[in-house]
Amino acid sequence: MYKHLFFDLDHTLWDHNTNSKQALDEVYQHFALHTYGIPSSHQFYLKFNEINHQLWDLYEQGKIAQPELRHNRFRMIFTELGCYDYSLCDEISDTYINISVRKPNLLPNAKSVLNYLFPKYPLHIITNGFMEVQDIKMTSSGIKQYFREIVTSQNSGFKKPEVGIFEYALALVGAKPHECIMIGDSFQSDIVGAAKAGIDTVFFNPDGRKQDITLQPKHEVKDLIELKEIL
Repeated sequence: MYKHLFFDLDHTLWDHNTNSKQALDEVYQHFALHTYGIPSSHQFYLKFNEINHQLWDLYEQGKIAQPELRHNRFRMIFTELGCYDYSLCDEISDTYINISVRKPNLLPNAKSVLNYLFPKYPLHIITNGFMEVQDIKMTSSGIKQYFREIVTSQNSGFKKPEVGIFEYALALVGAKPHECIMIGDSFQSDIVGAAKAGIDTVFFNPDGRKQDITLQPKHEVKDLIELKEIL
């Protein structure tokens, strides 16, 4: 039925939460962040997630640019603690990125599903992540070889859920919307965005999050292994 499969990367294939937590723990220890009033690496992780989520929302709405997203999250954490040493914050930011993108953890059954799908379909990535770090993530986790095209907000000029990024992907692979399906964990960015472009969708929803919407995805799965039954 489909000629091309589009995947989101973070939180869909690449285990962002585990990789980020491991990286933040290393950063916490390396910079002795307990001396700055952060009681534990777990509290550091929780605060990072809170601020990172806020800033990613602003980035996807076009309200901030990539450098602001990268550096402001750690500046905001330390500003709340009364620390205004932004050179330290920027060093921590660079260290976190260098460590986290090289973490290899994938979500359960990601590799198994890719091994199953790879002989059957051309596979591609559509991500709002930045090209240089997404490339390292895919290489470090051993999945880069599965994908033909990597579409980002940088090379397309659009961010999910903007229709433009999906239209760019369709033109790049030479396909019509009905010939493709998008698999992703973000209902707004992946599912609503792809649906507006006329592309079928699989909502990857391992936590069973409820969505207060009228639009329904073509499919919804809790485990990536379920894709074998759909595709």
